[in-house]
Amino acid sequence: MGHGAYEHIAVSEAGFIATIEVRRGPNNFIDTDMVAEIADALEVYDRTPEVRVIVLCAEGKHFCAGADFSSRGPDGVMRTAKRGRHLYKEAQRLWKTGKPIVAAVHGAAIGAGVGLAVMADFRVTCPEARFSSNFTRLGFHPGFGLTATLPRLIGEQQAAMMMYTGRRLTGEEAVAIGLADHCVPQGQVRAKAVEVAMEIAQSGPLAIIATRETLRRGLAEAVARATEREYEEQDWLRDTADFKEGIKAMGERRLPNFQAR
Repeated sequence: MGHGAYEHIAVSEAGFIATIEVRRGPNNFIDTDMVAEIADALEVYDRTPEVRVIVLCAEGKHFCAGADFSSRGPDGVMRTAKRGRHLYKEAQRLWKTGKPIVAAVHGAAIGAGVGLAVMADFRVTCPEARFSSNFTRLGFHPGFGLTATLPRLIGEQQAAMMMYTGRRLTGEEAVAIGLADHCVPQGQVRAKAVEVAMEIAQSGPLAIIATRETLRRGLAEAVARATEREYEEQDWLRDTADFKEGIKAMGERRLPNFQAR
C-alpha cells in the first residue's frame, strides 16, 4: 500500500476502513515528525481506492495533550516553540487530503491536540475526555490552525469563549456545542468511531470525496493563512515574561501571575 515504516503511528486496514493510531502514549505530545507521519499516511490512503474512511485514534491516557512545553526547562520550551513553523508546514498537509476522518477522542485533547481533533470531519468522545484550547492560559497565541477551524465548527462565540478562557470542556459539553458528534462510554469510543466510519463507507465513495471537497472548499487555504498569522503572533509572544510565567505555572500546577509584559 506504499506505507514506509512509521515511528510515531501505526496503521491498519479492515474492509473499507483504515485506522491511524498515534503511538506516543500516555500523552501523545504533538510534534513535527508525528504530524508528518499522519499526513504521509493520509496521502497514501488518498491513493488507495479500497480505503474509504479513516479512523484517527491514539493509545495511552490522552488523545493528544498538545506540545510538550512542560519538562524541558526554558531551553526546551524555546526549542518546542521555535519548531512551530515546521510543525505548521507539515500540519497544512492534513487539510489537503481527500477522505473523511473520524477522530476517536478517548481522553484529553489539549492545545494543538484540539487542533488535531478538529482537523477530522467528525469526533466521537466520552465523558472522561477534556477539550481545552489552553494557549492563552500559557500567555501564548492559539495555533495549529484553530483560529480558522474552531469558529467554523462551533461558531465564533463559542470559539472565542474557549480561546479566551482556556476552559476545559467534558465530552458531554463538547457534544452540546457541536465540538464533538457522539459521547459514549470510554471503552466504546473507538468502536463507535468505526461504526460511524462504516456508515459513511456505505455511501458512494466518489460522491463522498466530491461532496467533502465542496463542503471543505477553501478550508485548506484558510488554515494556511491562519497558521501564518498564528506563527507570527506566537513568535513575539514566546519572548515575553508572561509566556515564561505561563509555562512555569503549568509545570507547578498553579494559576499564573501575568504582568502583561
